[in-house]
Amino acid sequence: MTTQIIAQTKVLKDQSQVIVVNHLKELSQWNLSKEEIAYIAKKQAAKENYILLNQFNQLTFIQITADWKSKSEAEQLENYRNLGNKICTALNAHQYKSVCLNQTAKEEFTLAIAEGMALSNYQFLKYKSDTSHANTLEKIGVIGVKKANLEFLQIQVDAVCTARTWVNEPQSHLTAVTFAKEIKALALASGVSCEILNKKQIESLKMGGLLAVNQGSKTPPTFTILEYKPKGAKNKKPLVLVGKGVVYDTGGLSLKPTPNSMDTMKCDMAGGAAVAAATCAIAKAKLPYHLIALIPATDNRPGENAYTPGDVVTMYDGQTVEVLNTDAEGRMLLGDALAYAKKYEPSLVLDFATLTGAAAAAIGSYGTVFMGTANDEHKKAIVETGIHVHERLVEFPFWDDYAKLIKSDLADMKNIGGPIGGAITAGKFLEKFTNYPWLHFDIAGPAYLNAADSYRGKQGTGVGVRLLFNFVKNLSK
Repeated sequence: MTTQIIAQTKVLKDQSQVIVVNHLKELSQWNLSKEEIAYIAKKQAAKENYILLNQFNQLTFIQITADWKSKSEAEQLENYRNLGNKICTALNAHQYKSVCLNQTAKEEFTLAIAEGMALSNYQFLKYKSDTSHANTLEKIGVIGVKKANLEFLQIQVDAVCTARTWVNEPQSHLTAVTFAKEIKALALASGVSCEILNKKQIESLKMGGLLAVNQGSKTPPTFTILEYKPKGAKNKKPLVLVGKGVVYDTGGLSLKPTPNSMDTMKCDMAGGAAVAAATCAIAKAKLPYHLIALIPATDNRPGENAYTPGDVVTMYDGQTVEVLNTDAEGRMLLGDALAYAKKYEPSLVLDFATLTGAAAAAIGSYGTVFMGTANDEHKKAIVETGIHVHERLVEFPFWDDYAKLIKSDLADMKNIGGPIGGAITAGKFLEKFTNYPWLHFDIAGPAYLNAADSYRGKQGTGVGVRLLFNFVKNLSK
């Protein structure tokens, strides 16, 4: 169920509402009784600035924000999103269907509360027989925000939820072929052209990395190409997005242990999900920016004629790779896709992948590791976007010293570097397939959560969608 975000001019009868004020004295303008204001004052005296009034046929949420004033704007926005999460939780606990969000001091703060509510309301119940715990919230009415900004927010929220659903789908229902078909359906509905290369076409292109990973599977690989080229695009050369689409990763013959590892590997296509959902959202929003998205997809299994440690694989661009670990598979298919991106003569390439446990171990689920060869202007722009939407980025060093760790005695390179700098050596491997400005985003930490985290929820988070949507939105201005 998609949560509707709609414009309202007033609070409807018996509708729950949200009131945000800087100070207690500002509550006098609202239709609250003396007893309610006294109750709120008592709560605030006890250092409680978030107060819930149960008025029997509706809920009224009061947030006093005086303590937030000293924080940066980005920190305040995140506070408002987290407030939206608390409100959504309470509304569903009391089984209410709608809420009205009154105007705050700043339009962006109002939008952040609505965003937090809408993202918190996401559930994946497709395979549940008992839906008694389904959320009841259906509509979020918003006062005092431009309709166009609400439409942008709706597009963004829907895209995040789409990415989450793809990540949450088990591999039994979302193979590489199914994933490509679902992407195509969304693309065509969004005004994005889509071409799906099948196994024969991939073989004719000699995409050895993607084909090698696919050797252990009975399901063929796919290579999905999306393009959104609006009239009057701001960029002369396209922005290319690349997303890892490993729909399930057993590790191949370098088999993963099941507990806390293989059991969540349906999420290994989160990069592909983010790139596809964001591209379609950008098209729906009619942002004037030329985009191409590439999503190589397969599962990685130890069956059939699985590629083995010790194999040498010839990649799409003719470079050779000595495979020392079949669980370092994401970089194999991304290498092909990054080399393929050269044909578009891109202004910038961004790849998103749940690539390494090393990135997750380094910074946890609190942010995304990134690195690459793009200029400081591009880096600064996307880092600032990440801070703004709270999908924070941490740049890792990208010194050439790390490239020495993937040198091979047998081939042009090997697919793992050793016990140190795992996230960086993976990035240095990918760099070998680029000749354009490029940034690599390792989303292994935040892409899938085993415990709920505010509006990010539990399981698939859709990380990367909001970052990309807002990054392109800023580039389009």
